[in-house]
Amino acid sequence: MKTALTIAGSDCSGGAGIQADIKTMTMNGVYAMSCITALTAQNTTGVTGIMEVSPVFLEKQIDAVFTDIFPDAVKIGMVSSPELIEVIAERLQFYKAGNIVVDPVMVATSGSKLISDDAVEVLIDRLMPLATVVTPNIPEGEILSGMKITSKEEMEEAASRISEKLGGKVSVLLKGGHSICDADDLLYSEGKARWFSGKRIDNPNTHGTGCTLSSAIAANLALGKELSESVQNAKTYISEALSAGLDLGKGSGPLMHNFALYEKA
Repeated sequence: MKTALTIAGSDCSGGAGIQADIKTMTMNGVYAMSCITALTAQNTTGVTGIMEVSPVFLEKQIDAVFTDIFPDAVKIGMVSSPELIEVIAERLQFYKAGNIVVDPVMVATSGSKLISDDAVEVLIDRLMPLATVVTPNIPEGEILSGMKITSKEEMEEAASRISEKLGGKVSVLLKGGHSICDADDLLYSEGKARWFSGKRIDNPNTHGTGCTLSSAIAANLALGKELSESVQNAKTYISEALSAGLDLGKGSGPLMHNFALYEKA
């Protein structure tokens, strides 16, 4: 069985972070493992607290996984401090990890800030250059590219800038779901832009969509699929999880990650 590792924060309400990653990887056909970067107190209405693990303990988690069940892909989500980012980058290089998906989580769906300002620079310099693909949304893309994004043309320019900043070898999936080009996403890879069309689904419950998409991509890469196919499969999965219409919580609720099992039941 193929395996995938998620390195991210925990969401006690189950809609995002480690919990969403494990559900997504499992439903996409791989064995999921996790290294937790932080505990969060959060629900569908927002984040009320973050407690990081120590860099030493995060390193122990990563070593425990790689020395026993070597992952076929790695997804990295919320990492809020430079010290933790450095540990992840160093360990991934040490183990020569492949199929790395970096979701540069900076702001929660609720609008709560999830990463310190000084961590952003370390993320760009140390971790993102190791990735197979990075998956920023529009606000994150603006931070990473240093430009405003208000159109499809500007999405292409921003993705090109981000890729160039990372040495030109890292693919960029810039997600367009923030009132730009409906739900179309742009994959910029090897100097070429490819659009993945999507239909905006009338569902206000979008908690954890970024975590889910990046984890689905990692799972597909672990299965040996090409990046473009992995992106397409991930978009199909997240569309179905949104279309299932789960409605939980008082704010932006979670997706139905297990829609296929629920339909069978």
